[in-house]
Amino acid sequence: MSISKRFLLIGIWVAILPFLGFPITLKNILFIITGLLIIYMGYGLYIESKIGKKEEKADNFSENKDFTKTEQSN
Repeated sequence: MSISKRFLLIGIWVAILPFLGFPITLKNILFIITGLLIIYMGYGLYIESKIGKKEEKADNFSENKDFTKTEQSN
């Protein structure tokens, strides 16, 4: 299941949870568990994006590499 679908399901769960008729203490526990799940998933995405940024190394001036060679040949 993709991460966007997981966040969608958690959002639906949070939206309908107050209307399910749970006692207030159980409802609070379920909200806390859901919040911790959202924090865990968000932290996982943060770590994943940090790892992805470290692996990407691009040469910013790659389009100008051949420019100096053609200028010297004229």
